[in-house]
Amino acid sequence: MMAPFLSLSRPALSGLAAALEMGRLSFPVHRFSLASYVPEELGAVISSELNKLRQQGMDTAHIAYMLKLLAQERAVSHQKQEQVDLVWTGPEAIGTESRETAVVVRELFSSACHSVLISSFAIDQGAKGHELFRPLVDRMNAKPQLSVRMFLNVKRQYNDKMPASILLRQFSENFRKHVWPGQKLPEVFHDPRALELSTNANACLHAKCVVVDEERVFITSANFTEAAHKRNIEAGVLISNRVTARAIRSQFEMLVTQKILQKVPGL
Repeated sequence: MMAPFLSLSRPALSGLAAALEMGRLSFPVHRFSLASYVPEELGAVISSELNKLRQQGMDTAHIAYMLKLLAQERAVSHQKQEQVDLVWTGPEAIGTESRETAVVVRELFSSACHSVLISSFAIDQGAKGHELFRPLVDRMNAKPQLSVRMFLNVKRQYNDKMPASILLRQFSENFRKHVWPGQKLPEVFHDPRALELSTNANACLHAKCVVVDEERVFITSANFTEAAHKRNIEAGVLISNRVTARAIRSQFEMLVTQKILQKVPGL
């Protein structure tokens, strides 16, 4: 029964509701009387639907209210669609609408006020790593209260039998010297299963995302490497939605609480 109204645009629904409320349309509604409110090809089916609702007992005010609700739902749906942006690294096809990975990450870091969560499977070292994280370091210096937590994959090389404690110490020292360009350090967490000697128990932290202020979340295929941010073909979405952002952050925080993800000593 509602299908004909779903074919109308938000302005058409609102205009039709207003016409009924103000008495510019009266029952029975004729096709020609809808010319100013709905597309000509929908005039017959919309007039038939309106008259059918009236015959079933709905009065004018109720029909107008229903049309306004549909218009509001359409507006909310449109707003939600606008909150999701495609984020892309690599060659772009003509006519596509996407934002660059490196630009989005810099903007997220530069606008953070309360908290930043980063998860990545791989990170660059040296000048490339410094360039990636410098905007966040600058923001931490400008906002001393900013909390930064990183979730990184700390792994052992194939056939490396070194104790996990030594590998973690080496990772921490390397992070300080070759990855992080600032004096104030983030908290860094890892998945201990990535350091298991047994391949049956081994697992990796492969998630790649950024959550800022529990308001925006960037989910991507891109690691925190120069190649992933500037040269590879990578795809992601930037979502401005508090419920989604909080849900992603909560996933990580619960794993920390349950000690499934653990803090890297020294970071």
